[in-house]
Amino acid sequence: MAQFIKLYNDNPNPKEIEKIVKILQNGGVIIYPTDTVYGLGCDITNAKALAKVAKIKGIKPEKADFSFVCNDLSHLSDYVKQIDTATYKILKRALPGPYTFVLPGSNTLPKAYKKRKTVGIRVPDNNIARAIVAALGNPIVSTSIYDEDEVLEYTTDPELIFEKWQNIVDVVIDGGYGDNHASTVIDLTTDEPEVLREGKGSLDIL
Repeated sequence: MAQFIKLYNDNPNPKEIEKIVKILQNGGVIIYPTDTVYGLGCDITNAKALAKVAKIKGIKPEKADFSFVCNDLSHLSDYVKQIDTATYKILKRALPGPYTFVLPGSNTLPKAYKKRKTVGIRVPDNNIARAIVAALGNPIVSTSIYDEDEVLEYTTDPELIFEKWQNIVDVVIDGGYGDNHASTVIDLTTDEPEVLREGKGSLDIL
């Protein structure tokens, strides 16, 4: 059964963050809050954990369209090819925030992503998610958890999330009620920014 860990976004408990990081380093899969919906994730450097997340989502690992959740933009060059000034300015305006940006992948992507030409980058405006990534030392993958409910596309109550996922993942983090709108996805690999999905993020940043 998964651990159910309560954290407060204003001041995430460092000891609990450390516990979560150790689970990630050992190949664990977590459900965690972001500034939009709750996400399912693992350490991007752990191939077995990535395969587990892909299996949970019912897709092949090489077909997985997962985003990288980062703490900030300081290590962007580890995963993304050099970008121009205009693109960087968009990122600076929007992040941290409820956006996923599709950018050209670099040659130094983790092994499981080597064949990917693009990568989705997220820097959520959520202290819990960013504290986990900062303590881990590298991004975690992120994919939204969906609900089979015909009305609500995403589950927002952490206790209901735990009830459903407790035998599937290793940790469910209670960071309060989540949002019911996913991030806005913007492709910055084309000549003009292309909105692939409108979500919580405003398009005024473009």
